[in-house]
Amino acid sequence: MKILIQNGRVIDPASGLDKVCNVALAAGRIIAVDREPQGFTPTRVIDASGCLVLPGLVDLAARLREPGHEHEGMLESEMAAAVAGGVTSLVCPPDTDPVLDEPGLVQMLKFRAEKLHQARLFPLGAVTRGLAGEVLTEMAELTESGCVGFSQAEVPLTSTQVLQRALQYAATYGYTVWLRPQELHLGKGVAASGPLATRLGLSGVPVAAETIALHTIFELLKTTGARVHLCRLSSSAGVDLVRQAKAAGLPVSCDVSINSLMLTDADIGYFDSRARLTPPLRQQRDRDALAAALLDGTIDALVSDHTPVDEDAKALPFAEAEPGATGLELLLSVALKWSQEGGAPLQRALAVITAEPARVLGTSLGTLQASVGRIIEGGVGDLCVLDPAAHWTVQADALASQGKHTPFSTYELPGRVRCTLVGGQVAFERG
Repeated sequence: MKILIQNGRVIDPASGLDKVCNVALAAGRIIAVDREPQGFTPTRVIDASGCLVLPGLVDLAARLREPGHEHEGMLESEMAAAVAGGVTSLVCPPDTDPVLDEPGLVQMLKFRAEKLHQARLFPLGAVTRGLAGEVLTEMAELTESGCVGFSQAEVPLTSTQVLQRALQYAATYGYTVWLRPQELHLGKGVAASGPLATRLGLSGVPVAAETIALHTIFELLKTTGARVHLCRLSSSAGVDLVRQAKAAGLPVSCDVSINSLMLTDADIGYFDSRARLTPPLRQQRDRDALAAALLDGTIDALVSDHTPVDEDAKALPFAEAEPGATGLELLLSVALKWSQEGGAPLQRALAVITAEPARVLGTSLGTLQASVGRIIEGGVGDLCVLDPAAHWTVQADALASQGKHTPFSTYELPGRVRCTLVGGQVAFERG
């Protein structure tokens, strides 16, 4: 199909492009930006007047719940949620059931996702078999099957020696290890340590749970030379350590979730299980430090941390409720809200959900490396058409995701995705 998107404000944070112009697509690729391709006759014209035309979003943290947790989410529902939110590429962690520790499982998941013709799926393989923290997986075989990196998801490694061996293995072949910094024994609480957790009688997770893990990771990076992506920083102290590590030249990148960027532990309210999250929401000083770090580039990317949870698992006392919240459909609007309320330039707010996460993925994208998260002639036709003037209220029943729980429920958010294209085809269109 040949598509012409006309009269939209085209913004490509990677190149700095920001102007009202046309974009032409054919055979799944962008064939022209701001010019008329010779002999081009579109089969469909999309009038984007008053809208922003953006690169498809790249989300580095989205659980799709399949295989093994289909009662909480299925590929069909979660991929539909992705394109409804303008997300055209997403990374999923390996904590499915069974765990993504065998090439056949990865290939099956990718095959199922590709048949849906919606967002592009980039799985992470498990660092250790069954995420048990004992025996390393065959990273080379998992990479050949389509894994873009290796992770323990939410299961911290108890053995520093195993972590060191994993980093040595990854460094040898140029793989990236994705780690959420949390010390096992200090991280067993359900809320951030502080006055609110004490007042509510909730077990706390101290900031030291994050900083101790960061110190360990950075010391091992110095000796192994491995590249690590840190998932979902949550504290001001953690930000300071990452800033120092980057200044020292360590090969590290990191992200923050939409929840930690915009919310604090006060949003737990009266034991609201929708705010039962991992990592836990921290105090305002932490939120402010995370926002500043995302703005200045210390934190590379903003992620949805999409984790659909079913009704029964949330309808429990706060400490017993399953952590997680839906986020794929909120990522773009939360980024815009951060820009409008936090003073971040629009280019930066868009970069942290497009070009920057694509840069984190880097060479693991293979032939897509030069075009994912970008609007570039010859690049893949992954685009999002956004109405920036539209505002919408987050209503659980209206979400495409099978998971209906989010701490942003009833929030009014700016920007509404009008159309999402993946590989030059319309994958979502709002009626």
